[in-house]
Amino acid sequence: MAASDAVGGSGGRGPRGPWRNWAGNVTARPARTVAPASTEELAAAVRAAAEDGLTVKAAGTGHSFTAAAATDGLLIRPERLTGVRKVDREAGTVTVAAGTPLKHLNETLAAHGLSLANMGDIMEQTVSGATSTGTHGTGRDSASIAAQITALELVTADGSVLVCSAGENPEVFDAARLGLGALGVITELTFAVEPEFLLTAREEPMPFAEVTGRFDELVAENEHFEFYWFPHTGSCNTKRNNRSQGPAAPPGRISGWVEDELLSNGVFQVACSVGRAIPAAIPGIAKISSRALSARTYTDIPYKVFTSPRRVRFVEMEYALPREAAVTALGALKALVERSDFKVSFPVEVRTAPADDIPLSTASGRDTVYIAVHMYRGTPHEAYFAAAERIMTAHGGRPHWGKLHTRDAEYLADAYPRFGEFTALRDRLDPERRFANGYLRRVLGD
Repeated sequence: MAASDAVGGSGGRGPRGPWRNWAGNVTARPARTVAPASTEELAAAVRAAAEDGLTVKAAGTGHSFTAAAATDGLLIRPERLTGVRKVDREAGTVTVAAGTPLKHLNETLAAHGLSLANMGDIMEQTVSGATSTGTHGTGRDSASIAAQITALELVTADGSVLVCSAGENPEVFDAARLGLGALGVITELTFAVEPEFLLTAREEPMPFAEVTGRFDELVAENEHFEFYWFPHTGSCNTKRNNRSQGPAAPPGRISGWVEDELLSNGVFQVACSVGRAIPAAIPGIAKISSRALSARTYTDIPYKVFTSPRRVRFVEMEYALPREAAVTALGALKALVERSDFKVSFPVEVRTAPADDIPLSTASGRDTVYIAVHMYRGTPHEAYFAAAERIMTAHGGRPHWGKLHTRDAEYLADAYPRFGEFTALRDRLDPERRFANGYLRRVLGD
């Protein structure tokens, strides 16, 4: 989850002013803030909060669009609970402190010639914030970051420390890999890693009708397939990532800067600003932008292919649907934009994931397609998101836990077959709701 306000590294217990998320749509005013440097310090802070009757939430870097980390009690900040603690080549694992940014983890793994199997498309989040809210990339066979966890350390409501894995406290491990911060505060995570490999990325414009007509084929033929559709147009940009024998052929420094910084961030920022000021210009801008797309192919180590900079700020809603509903839902979304007065400057992102076994994973028990809608920060988004959400829920959609949605516990209990297992474990580990906040009360119930 990188916050716009940095706090110092003192670990002091006084108020530090308001906390805001990356998008600026969530503000919290905790009674006090701490930045512990160890599991012991964090456990002591939880015990002290309990004595004072305060609720407790841990924040990452604020990349969630929901109020998942908001609290008026004790806010635990991540900046001192960082670092790679152990690299075990023989076991194929890396153990890392919970507040470590994914960027630091990826860079450290690369220095050891190792890599995660899959990851999302940004790496500013902390490892615990990313996994606890279900951050994912796209993959035919490889799942979310949480699905790559092999062990974790959890501070529970009474300040106890649980070490969890498939062999130790397995029922807690099962759920806490993606726990929304509802079961306790994660202090350490162990991930499965593998020897570093190369990915060849093939980026190519493709008409919407062709992408949707070939969707099953494109997913089946590629290890990692995703695409972006530009609303108000019939144009998409596709990306196919597959393992390669090499050699490495990263984008040139100038061409990479032009594509990733100038076009994807600089020019796009200007286009979004113009669109916010003059909404009627958005469809024309979208047509020009989609025609400016060009194909490129490059080969690099995984995190440099999976991730890219995101400097244009926005708000987002993303739903996970059964894979077989992808084309129908996308067609309905395109028809919605075409018949409405919505002016949408941001592309719609489409990714996939295989079924996994995590109770609250958006891919729990079913092969999944993810459809994400975005709006530029400061642009009215509510009506567009509400209309898109009606399409997603009509197809059994599950909202991303860290992105905007209006679903509640009643809906989610039907959407997740193992929802009751999770809430029963929450009742056992946190009966007094030490880790509750308004968002968790809505999505999990009281």
